[in-house]
Amino acid sequence: MTGFGSTPLTDGSGDVPPVVVKLGGARAVDPAGAVGDVAHLVANGRSVVVVHGGSTAVDDLLDRLGIESEYVETPSGVTGRFTDAETMEAFTMAMAGGVNTDLVTAMKNAGVDAVGLSGVDGGLLTGPRKSAVRVVEDGKKKIRRGDHSGTPKQVNDGLLDTLLADGYTPVVSPPMFGTESESEGTPVNTDADRAAAAVAGALGAELVVLTDVSGVYADPDDPDTLIESVVTSEEYDALTDAAEGFMTRKVMAATEALESGASAVTVADANVRDPVVAALDGAGTRIERSAVVDEDRHADAAADAEVDG
Repeated sequence: MTGFGSTPLTDGSGDVPPVVVKLGGARAVDPAGAVGDVAHLVANGRSVVVVHGGSTAVDDLLDRLGIESEYVETPSGVTGRFTDAETMEAFTMAMAGGVNTDLVTAMKNAGVDAVGLSGVDGGLLTGPRKSAVRVVEDGKKKIRRGDHSGTPKQVNDGLLDTLLADGYTPVVSPPMFGTESESEGTPVNTDADRAAAAVAGALGAELVVLTDVSGVYADPDDPDTLIESVVTSEEYDALTDAAEGFMTRKVMAATEALESGASAVTVADANVRDPVVAALDGAGTRIERSAVVDEDRHADAAADAEVDG
């Protein structure tokens, strides 16, 4: 465990790295363009893994079941779903049972040999269950218990490598396997952006995060202020300062992806023509590994470890 275009990146061995496409689950995100692009990339020999969200589908199912969706804010200002046992059951039904099946069907109809997987399957995404979360309510910090959530700490990249080598395109959905002891675990909610980041890092892939805006804006209220390229640490600091609301989580996920081995991350619009190919060719906000990871420092640390070993 553990770009397509004129000048594709390589992984250092001369091979073009895989692409991980994170497809947002908001109502405003149309998956049709991404499905067509995945078919195009796969037909041209590029390995692709799709990771999807499904917040709208979960909310719709909860509403039909008469269960109120509950979102909480963490002390750091990030908003997320509070997933109690009842909500967790609906979450699994909507994500792995509904959205994933529909997306795999769309891929198959586009000529892609897609395989649907939840993070539980084969221990694909594994990490400790977080049963209590710190939240801010009425301006006060509190601890809420009974949550079913977690962040992936391990990725079964061997499973993904096997599927990709056999010509299949994995379509990955939360939930993940949340460990509660050394031998037991349970399905838990996990953020799809961070799940995609974990997969991209494990595969050394290029991550494309598709959402309902063109990228990260220097002024969140002005789409003409798109940040197109982030290469240096100074540009990265400006990026994190600019990210607000839901974009905060996407920049966090981009950081985790790059720190764990992804070659680059692009945040781009899902609703433009050929959204994945456009992102790989420079559309959106592209964050290079150099903005987050000091390669010279890592090289020095590796050399020191070799001498000390």
